[in-house]
Amino acid sequence: MAGDVLCEINDKVAKLTINRADKFNSMNPPFMQELSQAFRDLDDNPEVSVIILTGDGKHFGAGYDLKYNWGEHYGRGPMGTRKMLKDCADFEFGPWDCSKPVIAMVRGYCLAGSCELAMMCCITYASEEAMFGEPEIRFSTAPPAVIMPWIIGLKRTRELLYTGDFITAEEARDFGMVNKVFPADKLEEETMKYAKRASAISLEGLQTTKAAINQGAEIAGLRSAITYGVEVGGILDAQETEQYKQFEAVKKEKGLSAAIRWRESQFE
Repeated sequence: MAGDVLCEINDKVAKLTINRADKFNSMNPPFMQELSQAFRDLDDNPEVSVIILTGDGKHFGAGYDLKYNWGEHYGRGPMGTRKMLKDCADFEFGPWDCSKPVIAMVRGYCLAGSCELAMMCCITYASEEAMFGEPEIRFSTAPPAVIMPWIIGLKRTRELLYTGDFITAEEARDFGMVNKVFPADKLEEETMKYAKRASAISLEGLQTTKAAINQGAEIAGLRSAITYGVEVGGILDAQETEQYKQFEAVKKEKGLSAAIRWRESQFE
């Protein structure tokens, strides 16, 4: 039986595919463990120089799995939500901490934690119909790893995170969140073309260059800022705000899909 992560290796390029299309490639703790292990295994594999991360089906990912019982897993109190956010942030650092270049290949929705995961990759290529955004604040929850300001700047980050609005692939490219945008039928070909070009560089050259770039950002405070975001995000996640109570009431009465539609309709 295929797991939640598929791996193909072809001539120094590995492709990791999130294999949860029936759940919009949403993420939960078992999946997080599986993908984290896949990154570690590929990092240790001397035959792999470049990694592509993508999602099966129409979408890269819809973020964390809202149907998973996170409260039972972690508890709803401040320390439980803090631990949950810390685990999610540590997971999202997987592409960043991998010593080899990681390319996000994005189709369709790339939302919430999935959007953060793509931003943690070295490079992001997207199809023309891709949509990016972090709608967590609409549901009174916090992003685990607030990486966005380091990618697109403070002003644009505030504009997006204060409302949870989505942006198109072209807007994401203009903001610096995406490197290039391609027609859907050309995305994989173009992503693989770049990966093959990069894999022609010595592995040592790729690893040392990535380490220098990442370390510069960390010296500037990236990891410390994200750690602080986990601390304050735990406060929000532990609060039963009025919006949270209303959302939970609709979910209990009509189901999760109806609750999401109800909340999203207020931002149309």
